Amino acid sequence: MHDLPSLSPELDAVRAHVLEHSVKRGDFTLKSGAKSTWFLDTKQTACRPDGVLAMADAMLQIIPDDATAIGGLTMGADPVAFGVAAVAATRGRDLRSFSVRKEAKGHGVTGRLAGALQPGDKVVITEDTTTRGTSLMEAVDVVREYGCEVVLVTLIVDRGDTCAALCEAAGVRYQPLLTSHDLGFGPDD
Repeated sequence: MHDLPSLSPELDAVRAHVLEHSVKRGDFTLKSGAKSTWFLDTKQTACRPDGVLAMADAMLQIIPDDATAIGGLTMGADPVAFGVAAVAATRGRDLRSFSVRKEAKGHGVTGRLAGALQPGDKVVITEDTTTRGTSLMEAVDVVREYGCEVVLVTLIVDRGDTCAALCEAAGVRYQPLLTSHDLGFGPDD
């Protein structure tokens, strides 16, 4: 563990929740194949009421005012998108939520999309955590193909170092709530 950087009160609340409920320590092989001494089960933050409120407080500060929908690739995006949209509604913000399916189905909004997404929406793509960013980029592509504009990619924790470059190459604003550095972990942990 390294020293924790200073964060805003909203991000500090998310970090405290993640460190208490979502960080597991041990020897792990990540989905990417990389070895790590720590693992993130960020759904432990995205699916607990106090975590949902902390996450929504932080995300609603960075989500553009003109955003109309939030979602991403199922399962990682679902609790984040649905929680943020619900909390937003209690604050007078209308953010519809949606999921991008891993495979096309013959029903729903269209093949891979389910939920309240509409063509022309200004969309926030989200997820609970990422190492490489490939799921986020897949969701960006599906949403763009449907005729929506992606105005932000955000998530609870970016534990890797490639997603920012992928978003930049795709011409999408990227702002994770937390990085592994914010949690006190370095690249070799």
